[in-house]
Amino acid sequence: MSKAETKPVEMRCGGPADGERATEAVRVDVLTSRDVPLGGPRAMTVRRTLPQRARTLIGAWCFADHYGPDDVSVTGGMDVAPHPHTGLQTVSWLFSGEIEHRDSLGSHAFVRPGELNLMTGGHGISHSEVSTPRTTVLHGVQLWVALPEAHRDADRDFQHHAPEPVRADGAEIRVFLGSLAGHTSPVRTFTPLLGAEIVLQPRAALTLAVDPGFEHGLLVDQGKVRLSGTLVGRAELGYAHPGADALTLANESDGIARTVLLGGTPFEEEIVMWWNFIGRSAEDIVQARQDWMEGRRFGEVQGYDGAPLPAPELPTVPLKPRGKRR
Repeated sequence: MSKAETKPVEMRCGGPADGERATEAVRVDVLTSRDVPLGGPRAMTVRRTLPQRARTLIGAWCFADHYGPDDVSVTGGMDVAPHPHTGLQTVSWLFSGEIEHRDSLGSHAFVRPGELNLMTGGHGISHSEVSTPRTTVLHGVQLWVALPEAHRDADRDFQHHAPEPVRADGAEIRVFLGSLAGHTSPVRTFTPLLGAEIVLQPRAALTLAVDPGFEHGLLVDQGKVRLSGTLVGRAELGYAHPGADALTLANESDGIARTVLLGGTPFEEEIVMWWNFIGRSAEDIVQARQDWMEGRRFGEVQGYDGAPLPAPELPTVPLKPRGKRR
């Protein structure tokens, strides 16, 4: 998915936050989202929880948009023209609806509920995303993973995986990246990561063994969930600091609660994010934008009916780092 702001903010992310230490107790911070329109006269609004001032990374997870349920007859659905990516992987996960994906590798695939689509941008890739005509309600998350320095120019790639549900203690778990609840995803990542959808029955509680070296984020899509004692509401993200070997999720509502659990080892590298690019310096970003606008490096998306997205104008002042908080 493209970051469609006309004046995207550059962010330098990574490195330990000031005064932050791992402790044995589960320390949970609650992060609220902000609404971002994707563009157009009937803009579909997404709720963005990463990045933000309080936290820019959870492991290598650097971007999290949560959208829907959207009635596409009202919003117009999703129609994101071909756009570029560098230095990251895109992770698409739906709860309802269907999205058609095309990329400059030649991949043509459909994102469907409960199925992972992961695209590796590496040195440069472009893709389009369009909700299909049979979609009536569009609902899901779009996530990005920052690639480490050693792999940020990795080969372009596209992977699809439909994880089998794991059932335990009133919960249904689909592990799309990493390992959880005795299940391991076969999908390759470049840093240790966890990604899983967890659906809890009304008033159900579940304790999960986790890697104490990971930091975790629990995004609540539906219901109210207590994460190791801290209440996290709909469209909020509960951040659990590293150090705990177990997390408890308790559904505090009389209906089903749906969540997405993200995790990973703290990402110690600094990265610069602007629009759809991740680099290590302002010069990286400037070069990526120039390459996109001049038709180099990113390839072409075949089969999309329309022109590619132009890159926004760069700020009139030099791009500068913005702190070290994750």
